[in-house]
Amino acid sequence: MDNTTNLDYEDVEKQFHASPQIIENFDFLQSIGVFEFIDSLTNEIRNYKTLLTRGLDIFNRTNINDIMDTTVWQISYLFLPSFISFLWKPIQSRPDITIRSYQNYKLVDLDLKIDNISEFEKFFNQFPKPINFNVLEKRLKNNKALAPLKNLPPEIVIPIIGPFGLYGLILVGRKMLDVEYDGHELAFLQKLMPFVSQAIKNNLHYEHSLRDGKTGLYNHGFFMTRMKEEVIRTKRSSNVSSVIVIDVDKFKNFNDDYGHLAGDQVLETLAQVIRQYVRVDDIPSRFGGEEFTVLLPQTETSTAWMIAERLRTSVEEMQVPWEVPLPQVTISLGVYSFDKNCELDTTGILRRADEALYISKAKGRNCTTIWKPDLINTVPARTESNIHLP
Repeated sequence: MDNTTNLDYEDVEKQFHASPQIIENFDFLQSIGVFEFIDSLTNEIRNYKTLLTRGLDIFNRTNINDIMDTTVWQISYLFLPSFISFLWKPIQSRPDITIRSYQNYKLVDLDLKIDNISEFEKFFNQFPKPINFNVLEKRLKNNKALAPLKNLPPEIVIPIIGPFGLYGLILVGRKMLDVEYDGHELAFLQKLMPFVSQAIKNNLHYEHSLRDGKTGLYNHGFFMTRMKEEVIRTKRSSNVSSVIVIDVDKFKNFNDDYGHLAGDQVLETLAQVIRQYVRVDDIPSRFGGEEFTVLLPQTETSTAWMIAERLRTSVEEMQVPWEVPLPQVTISLGVYSFDKNCELDTTGILRRADEALYISKAKGRNCTTIWKPDLINTVPARTESNIHLP
């Protein structure tokens, strides 16, 4: 809160109490509760200013983890819940959820056995407000979706509602001192949560604009932006970074023999494997069609090769759920590493990785190749690049 505003308000208050009319009628005004009412309004204004300050602190965060960290801090500043858990759908078109839980300000694994929140959607679309968990139980009766939550259980369940339905849930546990939340605390939560919900929704909408709709991986545009940033950053440091280019072997056969929906299922299942086996800071993307790329910041060639091989062998064991058994999916991969001495731009770096991928294809597919000088001369030249670059 601005100190100047505080001083202005204090001056106005002093002038009010020093007014001759107020002094003359002080006993009467006090007897009818005017001063008590003014004090209550003053406290309410102060509370709203505090709420606005705390809400804006959350709302102005641009990273979803920062939004949640700040929310936990702002809530715990007034009272300490036994836990706070956030459950949200990173991609609205997919049921998969992410869970992030806190105890005593620290990230913890509460072992929540819940994999989607769709069972809650109908209820919270009708009643989009925080609700006591016991009341929610009574409303939903014996709904199986409640079973994983009963092991905690939360005291309060707060929905995150957006234009596309239920985006997520916030679970707030009982107070640490095992005292029930009072009316003021519940009112504070109810007023703070719109800031939290809007901040999370804004972040999810932004993330959605960076994602490929079919696979949920980053899209071509975002990947190229991050590649350009990484090339610039690498030229200014002593670090090595790497990139992997991936192509599904004989993908056309899936579309031709089993239909394009089967081909789509192959791509979606492959994307799940890629997400599972890359690291938090890596940038996996669907580059186009059946082509994928993974940017590996600050990653030496040997580590990049290990990650590529881990992806390849995992896909080799991957089962694609479909109406009939599909042939085993395999991928070919090319790896290129670059540092400050690399004179290539983003396009040149990707072409090198693509050349290594081409060698993998020429070797018989289902393998990983690291680009080395004169590598492309070891096999007959091809007529076009596998990966589409400007």
